[in-house]
Amino acid sequence: MKKNITIITANFYPEDTAIGLYTTQFAEYLAVDNQVTVLTGFPYYPQWKIYTEYQQKENIVIEYLNGIKIIRSKQYVPSKVTLIKRLKMIFSFVLGISKNKNKVKECDVVICLVPFTFSIFTAYKLAKQTNAKLWIHIQDFEFDLAFESGIFKKSSLISFMTQKTVYTIERFLLNKANVISTISNQMMLKVSEKSNNKDVFYFPNWISKEKINPEVAQKHAFFKDNKFSLLYSGNIGEKQDWNLFLSVAERLQNNTNIEIIIVGNGGYLNTLKERCKMLNNVTFHDLVPYEELNNLLCSASLHFLFQKNEVLDTLMPSKLLGMMASTRPCLVTGNPKSEVAKVLTEDCGYYIANPSTETIYEIINRISQNEIDSSKLGIKAREKIINQFSDSKVLARFKEKINEISNA
Repeated sequence: MKKNITIITANFYPEDTAIGLYTTQFAEYLAVDNQVTVLTGFPYYPQWKIYTEYQQKENIVIEYLNGIKIIRSKQYVPSKVTLIKRLKMIFSFVLGISKNKNKVKECDVVICLVPFTFSIFTAYKLAKQTNAKLWIHIQDFEFDLAFESGIFKKSSLISFMTQKTVYTIERFLLNKANVISTISNQMMLKVSEKSNNKDVFYFPNWISKEKINPEVAQKHAFFKDNKFSLLYSGNIGEKQDWNLFLSVAERLQNNTNIEIIIVGNGGYLNTLKERCKMLNNVTFHDLVPYEELNNLLCSASLHFLFQKNEVLDTLMPSKLLGMMASTRPCLVTGNPKSEVAKVLTEDCGYYIANPSTETIYEIINRISQNEIDSSKLGIKAREKIINQFSDSKVLARFKEKINEISNA
């Protein structure tokens, strides 16, 4: 029997990376045999700027995509993310979806995507007025990330009071859900600490073995012939360890056989470009469309992801799935207790806790000189990711849970 499902999310099509990509894919999956409505804002990520084709549109827009009804409201988007501007964006988004929720007349399940914790207020109100079940899916605890990565100044009294207030509200809202899901085992533990909700469901991000497939990939134009290429692709933000990156890039400058390619956008991009001005081995490119992602990822010689050691399990980076599925070796740094460390084990890649520039430099040199061992690591990584995180397996479990709670 068809169900009416409403999804509330800050990120959706045409955003084709990170949360926007996954939310669009599971909405399309549900829309095959359900009526799906999406309440969202205007696309802005990862450029942190409303997409050009939406800038002149009315403040409220209704669109349709593969049977999905999309109701958008224009939100404020800061070019530079600060505490005040981020809060302004969140409340701008929440105000818009609060108005648009009245356009939803029937609903069996409301699925609210977090970050933007305060949007749960609207989801809860909609669930109440339509007698629907409330599902909260946590892709990221945005305030945890902000405090851990230093966006908020920990010594500030305002910061302390904001943190205390936000966590009190967060607990209140999480306790309103019929089910809470999140993308990693460690984040499930965090949910249990933050709420009294007993129904916490493991709903990780996924990968399609058809969409990321080295057997059909072609060399991407960003890569030079006869060069060993280090690739970072994704959001360029505060949680990455760019100080370590710069130190490693400087150390590699004298090796003319190695190039470093950064593909992405985000709040730290302009700062990073400025800091890389004196480096002749680093090139920057905009994010590629999703249909080019396979060629991009499979063209790299080595993927790298340098995370700050203090950022622990606020999320399981979705980019890691594509990196590992490409069969190219992966070099990741970060907290030894993180979810990524559990996935990228030594039989399928390199995960380095408390790294030094010299350690990273030596690993890169070793990988660049030993193609056979690197290939073995990459193949093992793909096997592991496809076995544990294939789209068919993850989405099938998700649909089963939807049916379970809506029939309860």
